[in-house]
Amino acid sequence: MSKVVIANTLLLITAAIWGFGFVAQVMGMNYLDPYAFIGLRFLLGAVSLIPVIYFVHKRMPFEVTNKRELWLGCAVLGVILFIAGSLQQVGLLYTTASNAGFITGTYMVIVPILGLILKYQTGVNTWLGCFLAAFGLYLLSVKEGLTMGYGDGLQLLGAVFWAAHIMAIDHFIKRSPALLLAFGQFLMCGILALCVSSVLETTTFEAVANAVNVLIYAGIITVGVAYTLQVVAQNDTKPTHAAIILSLEAVFGAVGGALLLDEALSQREMLGCAIMLCGMIVSQVTWSDLVGPKEDNSSQNQA
Repeated sequence: MSKVVIANTLLLITAAIWGFGFVAQVMGMNYLDPYAFIGLRFLLGAVSLIPVIYFVHKRMPFEVTNKRELWLGCAVLGVILFIAGSLQQVGLLYTTASNAGFITGTYMVIVPILGLILKYQTGVNTWLGCFLAAFGLYLLSVKEGLTMGYGDGLQLLGAVFWAAHIMAIDHFIKRSPALLLAFGQFLMCGILALCVSSVLETTTFEAVANAVNVLIYAGIITVGVAYTLQVVAQNDTKPTHAAIILSLEAVFGAVGGALLLDEALSQREMLGCAIMLCGMIVSQVTWSDLVGPKEDNSSQNQA
C-alpha cells in the first residue's frame, strides 16, 4: 500500500473523528455546562500530546530558536481557539450537530476571503465555492422571514474564527515546532475556558465523572489523536487533497447526528448540505489539480 493511500486513509479517519466529535459535544452538555466542557476537553487534549511530544523530541529534538515567538504563538492561537470553541459549543445548545458540522465547515471558503486582506491570490474556483457554500447555507439555516436561528448564527460567526485560527497557524507554524504550538494553544484555551466557567457556571465532581466517556472522546480522541493523525498524514499528501478529505467532517457530523441523536434533516436542509459540501470541494480544487502538471516538451523540441 502506497504512502499516499495510507495518508488519505488517515485523513479520512481524522475527518470521521472530528465529525462524530460534534455528537460528543452535544452529549457532553447533558452533564456539563459549555465552558466547563471546553476547558476539560482541551486540557485533556493537551495532556494527550505530552507522550507524543516526548517520543518525537527523543527521536528528533525540537529546535526553538525564538522562545518569545513560541509563547506569543501559543497565546494568540489559544485565545482564537477559545473564542471559536466557545461560539461552537454554546451554539450547539440552540442547533443540531448536523447543522453545526456543515456551517463550521464554511471556514474552508472563509480562509481565502481573509487571505485577500493579506494580499493572497484567490482563484475563480474559490469565488465559485463561496457562492455555492453561501447558497447552501441559506437553504440549511435561513428560515421563513429571512431569519437565521441563533445557534446557526453562532456557528457561522465561529467559522470566521476557525478561519482566523488557520491563518494564524500559517503565520506561527513557520517560526515554532508544530507539536509545541498545539500543546500550548490547547493548554491556553483550556485554562481560559475554566476561568470563565468558574465565574459563570457551577461544576460538580459528579457531573465530571458522568461525562468521563464523552470527555475522553472529545478531548483525547478528537483533539490529541486526530491532530496527530493529521500531522502524520500531511507529510505524504498534497495540502489541497488533504483539505478536501478533511472537509468530509461535515458529512460525518450529519451522519453521527442522525444515528446517535435521532436528528432529521428536511429535504431543503439536505439539499443545502449537499450544495455546501460541493462549495467546500470546489473552493479547494483548481484546474491544474484535475489535469495535472503540463509536460515539459522543450527538450524534445530541441532534439
